[in-house]
Amino acid sequence: QVQLVESGGGLAQSGGSLRLSCVVSGNILSADVIGWYRQAPGNQRELVAYITRYGGTNYEDSVKGRSTISRDNAKNAVYLQMNNLKPEDTAVYYCNARRSGNLQYDSWGQGTQVTVSS
Repeated sequence: QVQLVESGGGLAQSGGSLRLSCVVSGNILSADVIGWYRQAPGNQRELVAYITRYGGTNYEDSVKGRSTISRDNAKNAVYLQMNNLKPEDTAVYYCNARRSGNLQYDSWGQGTQVTVSS
């Protein structure tokens, strides 16, 4: 099991940038996948991007080309760089770490609010 703490959210203007951080307490390499999800009021939580243990990445279509997920195993951290922000990016962003099979887990952080003004 790992614990996750997000930071880096805040208020940004449309077209601006934010860098979200997710610090992992525990062995970051124990997770098969670490992802960023977001949930806007009245909407379901949706996957924004994920990165695998080996560095493979995937992005939701609406953020593709505007966002970059990365990891620094030495710092036990995963980052989400978001550029050209849009008002529809406004949501609470959550970090998630999953491991399947032996010693499986599905851990969530507390979330960080991102608000983009037009």
